[in-house]
Order: sequence, then C-alpha cells, then structure tokens
Amino acid sequence: MGLNKRAKLDSLISLSRLRSIQVFTGLLFLYLIFVSLEIPMVLRAGLGLEYSEAESIIPLISHPIMKVENDNQLSRKENENVIFWAQGRKMGEFKNISGLIFDDNAFNSVSKDEYSELHKVVRDAFVLGEKWMEDLKSGKVQKEMQNRTGANRAEEACRSSVVLAGDDFVKIGKLMVIPCGLSLGSHITIVGTPRWAHVDNESKMGLRRDDGKVVSHFVMELQGLRAVDGEAPPRILHFNPRLMGDWSGHPVIELNTCYRMQWGTSQRCAGWKSRADEETVDGQVKCEKWIRDDSGSEESKATWWLKRLIGRTKKVTVDWPYPFVENKLFVLTLIAGLEGYHINVDGRHISSFSYRPGFTLEDATGLFISGDIEVHSIVVAGLPTSHPSTAPRKHLDMSVQWKAPSLPTEPVDLFIGILSAGNHFAERMAVRKSWMQYDLVKSANVVARFFLAVHGRKEVNVELMKEAEYFGDIVMVPYMDNYDLVVLKTIAICEYGVRSAAAKYIMKCDDDTFVRVDAVMREVNKQSGKSFYVGNINYYHKPLRHGKWAVTYEEWPEEAYPPYANGPGYIVSSDIAEYVVSKFEEHKLRLFKMEDVSMGMWVEKFNNSGPVDYVHSLKFCQFGCIEGYYTAHYQSPRQMTCLWEKLQHDGRPRCCNIR
Repeated sequence: MGLNKRAKLDSLISLSRLRSIQVFTGLLFLYLIFVSLEIPMVLRAGLGLEYSEAESIIPLISHPIMKVENDNQLSRKENENVIFWAQGRKMGEFKNISGLIFDDNAFNSVSKDEYSELHKVVRDAFVLGEKWMEDLKSGKVQKEMQNRTGANRAEEACRSSVVLAGDDFVKIGKLMVIPCGLSLGSHITIVGTPRWAHVDNESKMGLRRDDGKVVSHFVMELQGLRAVDGEAPPRILHFNPRLMGDWSGHPVIELNTCYRMQWGTSQRCAGWKSRADEETVDGQVKCEKWIRDDSGSEESKATWWLKRLIGRTKKVTVDWPYPFVENKLFVLTLIAGLEGYHINVDGRHISSFSYRPGFTLEDATGLFISGDIEVHSIVVAGLPTSHPSTAPRKHLDMSVQWKAPSLPTEPVDLFIGILSAGNHFAERMAVRKSWMQYDLVKSANVVARFFLAVHGRKEVNVELMKEAEYFGDIVMVPYMDNYDLVVLKTIAICEYGVRSAAAKYIMKCDDDTFVRVDAVMREVNKQSGKSFYVGNINYYHKPLRHGKWAVTYEEWPEEAYPPYANGPGYIVSSDIAEYVVSKFEEHKLRLFKMEDVSMGMWVEKFNNSGPVDYVHSLKFCQFGCIEGYYTAHYQSPRQMTCLWEKLQHDGRPRCCNIR
C-alpha cells in the first residue's frame, strides 16, 4: 500500500510540473507578443513620429559624432499629459562641438531637385566648416598663426588717429581702413570739392531737362570690413548728397544702411526741417532746413529776402543754402554720438542718423568715398586702440568666477541657446557678467550656452577655441558662418537642448539680448504639461519683397508667414525641439533664411499632428527695452551690465539708456 501511494504521489507531481511548464511557456509567448507591439508604441509616444519615421532615426543616432551611451537606461518623468524623458546618453558631459550633422552621402543619393538652393548652401557650408574644424583640432592653424605673429602685430596695430592726403586716398582705392572701428566721440573730417555736373545716361539719379540725366553726386560710406569672408561688406552708414537732385527735382541728401545688398528704409533730407514731433538724435533734428528754389509752400530765396527787407516777415530767421555747391570747397565732419551719427558741413549741423539695430560703432572699420568729388584730405580721430576681433584678451576676463558650471547629470528645466558671432568677444563677456550670473544658471537648474559657427578669419577661430576651452560655455556648429544660415544654429540649439541637456524647455536668444531668467521660468511653468511656443508672436505678417529684409518668391512663394515669435527671444517645449532635429536629420525639414520665421513654420507643421499653445507677450522685446521686460534686445555690452546692476540694486526690471 505504501508503495502504491508513493507512486500515485509521484505521478501527480510530474503532472503538476508539466502543467507549470506549459503555463510558463504560454506566458512567455504572450510576453514576447506584447513586447513586439509595445516598442513601436513607445517610439510613437516618445518622438511624436510614426513607426517608419522613428525607425529611420536610429542609424543617425549611432553616428560617431552623435554617439550615445547605450548602458544608460531610459528614465521617464511623467508630467500631467506629456511624457518626457532623456534619451540614453552620457548626461553631464560637456561637448564643445555640436552634435548636429548634415549627412552629405544622403544628400548626394537623392535627386537635387528635391532640395532648395538654401539646402545646397548648407551642404557646402558644412563641408567647408568640417575641413576648418579638422585643421583647428590638428593644431595646423595655431602653428600658422604663431609663425605670422610678428607680422600680424604690425598689421593689426590700432592708432587713435589717422591722417591721409587725397592723393594717397585715391592710390589705395578710395577705401581707408579704420583699424579698430569707431567709438563714442570718434570723428571723421573730410575736406573736398564737388565736381561740375555732367550728363550721365546710365545714372539712376532721375530724369532732368532735354531727356538727359545731369548729375553731380557723391557717396561717403562707413563699411564693415570685418564681415564674414566672401560677403559684401555691410554699409553701416550710407551718406549720399545729390547736388542736382534726383526724381524730386531738388537737391537732396539720402542716408541709409545696407546689408548683403539689401537696403533699409532711407532717410531723405530734402530741404524741410524735421517735424517738431519727430524723434531727435541726441537732441539734434534728423534733417535741417535749407532754402529751396521752388514755388511750393516753401518760399524762394529771392522772395524771402524781399519780404525781409520791406519788413513783412514776422520773425527773423537765418536760412542756409544747400550745403554742397559745385566746384566749391567744403569741410564735412561726422561725429559718433550716443544715439547716432551727426554730420556737420562748414561748421553747421546738416543731418543726424540714428544707429540702426544690429550695427555697432566697432563694426565701422572702413571709410569709402566715391562719385563726383575730389578729396583733398581725411582726418580720423578719437579712435579706440583695440577691436574685439584683434584684441580679444582685452575684452575677455579670464577669471574663474565667469566659468560656466558643468552640465548636471539630471535633466534640466530650461536650456538657453545664445546665437553669437566669432568676433563678438565683448558681447559674450557682457552676458557672462550679467544675466548668466542668475542663481538659476549658476546652480545649473538652467543651462546657457553660446552657439557659433566657423569664422572666416583663422585668427578669430584660434582665439575662439581658447575661449571655449577656458569658459566651457561655447558650442561650435561645424559649418562656415553665413548670414543666411543662422537657422542652422537654431537647429543646433534644439539638438543640444534635448540630447545633451535633456531640457524640458528650449529657449533661443541673441548675444545682445538680456534675459530675465526668473521671469522666463515663471512664464513657461504656467504652460506645464503642454506643447507650447512662447514669445512676441507675429500674426498675418507678409514677406517684404523690397528693402533690407527682401524675400523673393522663389525663397517664399506664399503670401504670408505662419505665426512666428520674434527671434531675439522665444521658448519651445522639448517635443517641438526634438521634432525639428529629427526632421533635419532626415533631410525633411524645410529651411528658410529667416530663423524666427523658420521656427514658426516648423511649429505650425508640428501643430498639425498635436495641439500647440501659442503664448504671446510683448515683454519679449523685439527692439530695445521696455519697463517690466522679460527680454531686452539690441543691448550693448555696457547696457547689459547696467541692466544687471539695476536688477541687483533696484530689484526691478528697469531699462538703461546708455550705449
């Protein structure tokens, strides 16, 4: 009996084990099915893409430049309706080279008709930039600069004044180099004589009598000779007296600016004094009055003197003739003031021209004079003795306290990418000493980095690498800098923000933008759990087909832009930034030369698959500063320091009116 019971017990145990194995095998089979279905769901939820799109991104992430650490597990933090996590990467590792890449092989494997001209410029800029970066890393450029050090010192010497005779000016091509640009109080004096009027059938000055074009005019320009190589130098100030008039039929003086052959809005002085309600420049009117010989509302010179002699004028005033006369010597003086340039002729104020946004006095490194004029002499005085691009060490304060804190090992709340140019040493130092001293930035809860491309001058790149190594806050985007390719730095900001900083929110600003970090954080925290786009948003704006910011129909065929936030300061949620980067890497991102419009275009595209909250605020200032600002644009290094001091001392966001 005992043996029978034991046999029955053994058979029951065997049967139980067999059933357990069968159940376990079934569960394992179901688990494998579940996992196979779950992976694409995770990809769709995390990247906001369809499965096929997400699958195509994986090889790009494994690119050597963008290598990530696979041993790091994906960590998720759920915040209301949005799932946010840092993709597997080595957190806290600072990279001074952007992970943004442009796959040339992928570009060449597809029909070129699918890409715009701007895409082709991008490809060429990356190819050239990569070569320059290799030379910098190898030390080739540094050695070359060391061998040329002695010669450079002689070439780059900055004098406080320059005197040049007219004949010598003609011999050097009528373009005089101002070694270190201008500064407050600098002045240029030109002694010259306008030539006699002559018929010029090719002139665009305006039709005169007998179908002939009789002209006598000349041009004086301050140019930015230290612009990116390969581009026409910007005309920082274009001063153009037209003695015989133009289309108006009367003598006129036109002032303007021009960047990349795109002119701004001209300021015309045609003999009428500026209105009393028009803004002044350092208290001076923009246009002074002179006697006009016409029968309009302004009396002729003869009539005015006749009335004065017979006592019919109620008020005795002094009216001056047009300041330039054919074959008559004149002395013109240009003075750099606080708010703009002031032009005097023969000791009398003629016109004043406000500084245009984007240009600084230090940019005015060339004086160009041409046209119907004989130049006798030029004196330039009150000049600065150094320029940021030739003496960066004077502008950089190599102190430990200005170094950037290391990237944290955990995801951050806000990443701020700052667009900068190679020779903007003074601007970057001013940012480091002002709003980058916020406790939020110093504690690395908010991370800020400068984004630069390869500069056209080798010596600038050498100094940039030294600056980047010391301060630890510069990210180089490996392409050759070009004004029309600023949009690439914006994409690089998105890439760094989501992949290196793992930030919830990504902000873009310029190096002349003062950012109230605390106010910006309060604003974005209101949008928690949403896809959002925050800034000073423009609605229903149309492309300008003429002028400085002209856009051709080939570049933008649509009649209006999508809603977009002004470039000096805006914020997007991380899912939008990730979308931008992934589409760029797939060569599916439409590029446009205006980076702020581009971001608006990308957000609109993203909005088609999921709702985006557009948050508009005028406190993200487009021009200058307003009381209670979140960001203030076009701030000089001195203004940056002033704004920070006002915040520290007054505890209120008050503007500074110094330059």
